[in-house]
Amino acid sequence: MKYVYPALFQPEEGGFFISFPDIDGCFTQASTIPEGLDMAADALSLMLWHMEEEHMEIPAPSPISSLNGDNSSFATLISADTLAYRQLHDTKAVRKNLSIPRWLDTLAVQHNINFSNILQNALMRELGVSKA
Repeated sequence: MKYVYPALFQPEEGGFFISFPDIDGCFTQASTIPEGLDMAADALSLMLWHMEEEHMEIPAPSPISSLNGDNSSFATLISADTLAYRQLHDTKAVRKNLSIPRWLDTLAVQHNINFSNILQNALMRELGVSKA
C-alpha cells in the first residue's frame, strides 16, 4: 500500500497548480513548494485510498522524465502510504459480532478485560501492522 508517483508543479498566480498525470482527477494547489509537497501527498493518498476502496485499477507510475511542462514547471516524486493514511483518517468504529465459550467470557469479565482492545491488538499482530 505504498506508492510513488511523479507530480507536475506548474506556477500560477499565488502559487502552484499540482497534478498527477497518471492519476485522473488527482490535483491540488498550494502557495509554496513546501505546502505543495504536503498537499500533493495528501491528494495522492486520498485518491489512491478511494481507488483501492472502489477496486479500481491503479495505474503504474510513469517515469518522472516523461513529464512535460513548460520552462517554469518542474516535476518531483510524491510518495503515498494508504495504510498509514487510513489509520489516520478512517477511525469510525465498526461493530463485529463474535462468539467465545461462556467460561472464557466469564473469566474475562471477572478480570475486566476490554474485548475491543484485545481484538484490535490481536488483529494488528496477526496482520503485521502497528498503530499509527
